[in-house]
Amino acid sequence: MMTIKMSVAAAIIAIAVSPLANARQLDPANPTDAVEIMKRTQCGVKDSEPAVYYWSGRIYSRVEGEPDKLLFGGEGMNIRQCIAITDPKRGTGFRQVSREVMFFTDPKTGQIVRQWDNPWTGEKVEVMHIANDPVNGRPSFPMSAEGKPYALNMQRMGQWVQMPLEVPLFYENPLGGDYQDFVGNKYHAMEIFDFAARADELLDTKYPTAYPSVSWVRISDWMPWMKMRGRHGNIVFNAMGAKLKSYAELPAVIRDEIAARYPAYVAPPPTDDARPNETTWTVFKKRLDAARKAAPAK
Repeated sequence: MMTIKMSVAAAIIAIAVSPLANARQLDPANPTDAVEIMKRTQCGVKDSEPAVYYWSGRIYSRVEGEPDKLLFGGEGMNIRQCIAITDPKRGTGFRQVSREVMFFTDPKTGQIVRQWDNPWTGEKVEVMHIANDPVNGRPSFPMSAEGKPYALNMQRMGQWVQMPLEVPLFYENPLGGDYQDFVGNKYHAMEIFDFAARADELLDTKYPTAYPSVSWVRISDWMPWMKMRGRHGNIVFNAMGAKLKSYAELPAVIRDEIAARYPAYVAPPPTDDARPNETTWTVFKKRLDAARKAAPAK
């Protein structure tokens, strides 16, 4: 009998000191909680624990005066980790570091495309898949440097929480030359991420993380490797995905390609990564410049 009482007492003590005993509901209107909600969406409560997002979709052309064309399928992933950081004035927030790949696939077979017949120019070009390392986020804090509280664009619908995020992009194009303010060629794109998560999983701290789904739309200039020579038009990416519970849940087409050609992408960058971010445009420029340098002199 004494053994039973001691076991019960030990169980009560264990519950009292467990994370469940301190579980609470996060308040999206509270800036500190809002930052925590975003960290749970992107990574999880635990620092330096990798999280994987996967997405799958289609890629279309959009040219004025002609029907849209289905050009490719797309299979992509982003592997990231977060770490808590504290600022004496802005509070405790987090930093996210990541790297990502997306492979262009044949929309009929699902196979990764290595070369592409450009239907506008008639030229066969080498496909340069998206492989950006790193793609790191700016630190997020409860207060901005200007003293503005952190706020989420979030709405609750029944058992679900939805968070739309629009990212308009307009900046110097690494391939655009030195006179972009005068003659154009700025990089111009829009990315839209729409997250949806179970409200209990996202807002109740008894859950160590959340596993949202996400839809992703991107409208941008042609990929530079398409060699469009200034032709008017855009490409539209439309994909859906989710945070996975492990890297092993990625489809084989992604895991096999990473193992063969992109081995660093099985893990995120270190949390103190200070490198500048890469984009398809910066990666393509480096590759093109290296090829030109290696080419025999004419």
